[in-house]
Amino acid sequence: MIGLDTSFLVALCVREHAAHSAATALLEKEITGRPGGCALAPQVLTEFAHVVTDPKRFEKPLSMGAALDFCDQWWGAEEVRAISPDDETGRLFTAWMRQHRLGRKRILDTFLAATYFAAGVKSVVTTDWRDFSTFGVFDVRRIG
Repeated sequence: MIGLDTSFLVALCVREHAAHSAATALLEKEITGRPGGCALAPQVLTEFAHVVTDPKRFEKPLSMGAALDFCDQWWGAEEVRAISPDDETGRLFTAWMRQHRLGRKRILDTFLAATYFAAGVKSVVTTDWRDFSTFGVFDVRRIG
């Protein structure tokens, strides 16, 4: 099962994104039609909505309504296994922040990594391999 990072969903949704073609190809090859084939944490959806509606990032940002429609589509997709943070996530998050001496700019990425790892997700697709490689426990699938 592949954990989805926000950057993957952004690349998939925003046609002007440099990794759009790679994200689309991975979706078609490894996710579409595979029930529970990918993992999605709710914090990915919140960050996605924040990013794709930002006019400073994209020439044609999505409206909030369109972004939320995309979130609903993904959260309810047959291919998606919803992953939520639990007690182990919290313990792992603080342990990794201390162990790797991470600062405030790594809080959200570390919490997402802890959420996936605590749920047994060992592979993650992203455009920024550094977000997950720090922890040494993921097969990081970089697109773009």
